[in-house]
Amino acid sequence: MQRDNPQPCGFFNDPTRECKCSPIQIQRYISKISGPLLDRIDIHLDVPAVRFKELASETPTESSTEIRERVVRARRVQLERFQGENIFCNAQMTPRLIRKYCVVDSASKALLENALTRLGLSARAYDRILKVSRTLADMEGKDKIESGHVSEAIQYRTLDRSFWA
Repeated sequence: MQRDNPQPCGFFNDPTRECKCSPIQIQRYISKISGPLLDRIDIHLDVPAVRFKELASETPTESSTEIRERVVRARRVQLERFQGENIFCNAQMTPRLIRKYCVVDSASKALLENALTRLGLSARAYDRILKVSRTLADMEGKDKIESGHVSEAIQYRTLDRSFWA
């Protein structure tokens, strides 16, 4: 069975099914997507199948209305931030604007340095992480990017990582 997953059988990293692919098959499959193309995608991550127990759970979760309200607030913040900049959202930031609006503390810089070194990320991926970090901070209503935002944004770069790491 072929699915839209970063390897042939579709079960790599699946908690309930065993992947039958060899490391070489997985690497060959992943390499079909060029690095420069991946660099241009802000977020890429694995989305595992949801288990029945989680689907049937009665535990209250954040409603779609609440999520929408957070998104609308974040978009409003971005519109205000970029007045006069000729853009309207974080995704459109140029490198100059990233340096202006995505200032991070020393703990966040250390996280970024570690990610770039260990994962071999490009300068473009670095900028994407900063933009996503800014958006995560906006979604939480925070003026400053915190290390938790940077850490989460790094986690959204799954296809930059080696599949055996």
